[in-house]
Amino acid sequence: MTPETKARLLIDQKLESAGWIVQDMRQLNLSAGLGVAVREYPTDTGPADYVLFVNRVACGVIEAKRDSAGENLTVTEKQTERYATATLKWRKDNAPLRFLFEATGQIIRFTDGHDPMPRSREIFHFFQPEQLAEWLAQAHTLRRRLAEQMPALPERNLRDCQISAVTGLEKSLAHNKPRALVHMATGAGKTFTAITSVYRLLKFGGAKRILFLVDTRNLGKQAHQEFMAYTPPDDGRKFTELYNVQRLASSHIDPHAQVCISTIQRMYSILSGEPIDESAEDLSLNEVQQTQKQEKWVRYNAAVPVETFDFIIIDECHRSIYNLWKQVLDYFDAFLIGLTATPDKRTYGFFNENIVAEYTYEQSVADGVNVGYDVYEIETEITRKGAELKAREWVDHRDRQTRKKRWGETEEDTAYTGKELDRSVVNPSQIRQVIQAMKTAVETQIFPNRQETPKTLIFAKTDSHADDIINIVREVYGQGNAFCKKVTYRAEEDPDSVLSSFRNDYHPRIAVTVDMIATGTDVKPLEVLLFMRDVRSKGYYEQMKGRGVRSLDADGLKRVSNSASGAKDRFVLIDAVGVEKSLKTESRPLEKKPTVALKDLLQGVAMGSRDDDTVLSLANRLVRLAKQLDDKALARIEKASGGIPVRELGKALITALDPDAIVQTALETAKAQGITRSEDTLLSQELEAARQQRVAAACAPFDRPELRDEIESARREREQIIDHINTDQVTFAGFSEQAEAQARAVVQGFADYIRQHKDEIAALGFFYQQPYQRRALAFEMIEELHEQLSKPPLLLTTEKLWSAYARVQESQVQGADRKRQLTDLVSLVRFAIGLDKELKPFADEVDRRFQTWVFRHNAQRATAFSPEQMEWLRLIKEHIASSCSINRDDFDYAELADKGGLQKAWGLFGKELDGLMEEMNVELVA
Repeated sequence: MTPETKARLLIDQKLESAGWIVQDMRQLNLSAGLGVAVREYPTDTGPADYVLFVNRVACGVIEAKRDSAGENLTVTEKQTERYATATLKWRKDNAPLRFLFEATGQIIRFTDGHDPMPRSREIFHFFQPEQLAEWLAQAHTLRRRLAEQMPALPERNLRDCQISAVTGLEKSLAHNKPRALVHMATGAGKTFTAITSVYRLLKFGGAKRILFLVDTRNLGKQAHQEFMAYTPPDDGRKFTELYNVQRLASSHIDPHAQVCISTIQRMYSILSGEPIDESAEDLSLNEVQQTQKQEKWVRYNAAVPVETFDFIIIDECHRSIYNLWKQVLDYFDAFLIGLTATPDKRTYGFFNENIVAEYTYEQSVADGVNVGYDVYEIETEITRKGAELKAREWVDHRDRQTRKKRWGETEEDTAYTGKELDRSVVNPSQIRQVIQAMKTAVETQIFPNRQETPKTLIFAKTDSHADDIINIVREVYGQGNAFCKKVTYRAEEDPDSVLSSFRNDYHPRIAVTVDMIATGTDVKPLEVLLFMRDVRSKGYYEQMKGRGVRSLDADGLKRVSNSASGAKDRFVLIDAVGVEKSLKTESRPLEKKPTVALKDLLQGVAMGSRDDDTVLSLANRLVRLAKQLDDKALARIEKASGGIPVRELGKALITALDPDAIVQTALETAKAQGITRSEDTLLSQELEAARQQRVAAACAPFDRPELRDEIESARREREQIIDHINTDQVTFAGFSEQAEAQARAVVQGFADYIRQHKDEIAALGFFYQQPYQRRALAFEMIEELHEQLSKPPLLLTTEKLWSAYARVQESQVQGADRKRQLTDLVSLVRFAIGLDKELKPFADEVDRRFQTWVFRHNAQRATAFSPEQMEWLRLIKEHIASSCSINRDDFDYAELADKGGLQKAWGLFGKELDGLMEEMNVELVA
């Protein structure tokens, strides 16, 4: 058998499996079926290898070659065109045949002559006759519709990055580029953007069916929910009311479905003919190592022909689309559209470096789409060094899977490293120390003003490790089962319901996961991520980190974390395994200099410090500040900058360091100088000059001292100090020396201030005159003092002062855990000038003085105060505790008025009332 004959046999088999009836010319019978492929059909330029008839109408031609001709198959295109435009014997219509194929036994190439600028492409298998009949009935081809009939995109309710992505993709499709990559930061709305494109491709592009491909079932569910929630801009109905959306749970594709959502695992099983268990769809293929023994090659499936989908959107395409799984993408004759937040070199290569939209994490933070993050380190001795168990030690031995324990001796000395923890060795003390350190850090340093535990996600190594963590979390926090839950595919409880509660309800506060919400799952209220597992993959680590970046407005955050002071403006990554120290991640924290004060960053930029770390750190502070400030503060900064909002100031700094933009600036500068340059021939000094030019322009507004002052003044009103990195045995976590130094500075500044202004501020004069001149302390005096203290340069609040004293003089401070009230300033001043040896809440001191005063009064009176009189004296005492004094007008306040007001009190005390109030004003406050 000649090579040509072997190739013809394989071609015949493929045609027949696609539903064509293959005939020799001598056996011609065009009524034999919908599609007939006739061998050696005569034309005026010689016999064509195959002529394709659909509904008795000639519409295509196949030029067959031996397999060895595959490397030069494109050369055959001219020969195919010659047969397509030749006169077919017995055919009255001599119009050129539309569908052109070149084929060997291994390769098929196809050209549609009605496409704009027809271009051949390789396809996995021949199309079925029904598909060619459908195309023949259409006025225009898909590619012509994409090039000529897509209307302008309505931009309402779309972010700039989403507009850029949709328009960039449609431009790429209009130019018939087979693969396109959409790079959008986590949280920027990749799925929403993709659905916007899907809607337009179905409605205006006339797409038959689109595949939305994911690599875990959870991502498929989430995508399905977003399709159901999507309302297009030009129609009030939901997407699923307009188009049929099917999430594949079997091998059957609904012929009426216009969107199919499937895991790549399920589609691979359909095409390879191998059954699949649902659990295989739960783990990202990024985490599965594949070997040659696992190969199951995709083969043609007539129930799912290659023309089934016009477009394939590959969610999280940075993973799972290489190796064996790539066959799914090679099988279908479809445009491939990748979505990713973390592309790598393989991603760029796979999509032919056709990046139609690029929106980085740094840009998303600058735009307020996402939030920045801080890194807080926890290190223990065993995490760092490991430990050793001596031989003949009695310890528990636990089966990894069943967790059954037996009590027994170790057979030999067993040394283990930190990397072996929770795999071959479990050390409950190590887990407990990390959890306790996290709890302490969050409550005292990271979110010190929260009443509830912020929503926290812990990444565990295995399901067994997750169980150990959950038990210890509940123990350390002193909470019940609802407080901390496992969210993994292997959990007994329905993971979807737990995830929904974690996202929307008060409980659970802490979730522990191994895989399920490591990537792609949207949990906006998350504010703390604890890594108790290391990650080798750069992309996977970025995805895990991305669970915390989603921004959330104040109402949304307060719905699950009621004590939050406002919108989510950052998250904190707690690193207990050194995961952040490696160079695996491409998006480092924007905050390069977390210990440098904002005023120093501003001053440094003004003085010419333009290194990347300084510029990015300043940008991050400004973007964060934009989320924290009220409208008045933002307006003041905008006025001082000459009309530039504070967020735009930060965004400009980030944009200035964009490498692509630097190259473009260098090219434009060279062109303006009459120098011809390309990216490859730019000199390093030209790039550096372009960088300096861009950074100088972005930093120019900070030359204004009034802008620097306004930013620093606004920052001091709102910013909280976050301690980042503390190591070793978790005996301490945070910048201890810095925090204590700042507390001492606050205390000293307060003491200096009240000493310097004792003759100017009435409240201070009152205390410095005690005990020699007794008189009443008015609440207005305290208000005046508070107002003066809260102004620059001190910017002191009662809460801040009390916390500073608690840090540096802990043994002398009481009630540090209570909510402060304005009258606590009385106690602070008395303690600062030495009148009191202990700092107690003002209300506590008033209670003590009240008891002494009543005891003395009762001893001096013929009869003790009656129970009803005592009730009223306590009411007067409570009013003094909150207002420093009382007079007749104060009886109109609700607490006193509800009991009968001045009239009732006068009835009880008569003419004694005024004298008693004057005594209490002096005795309880002085």
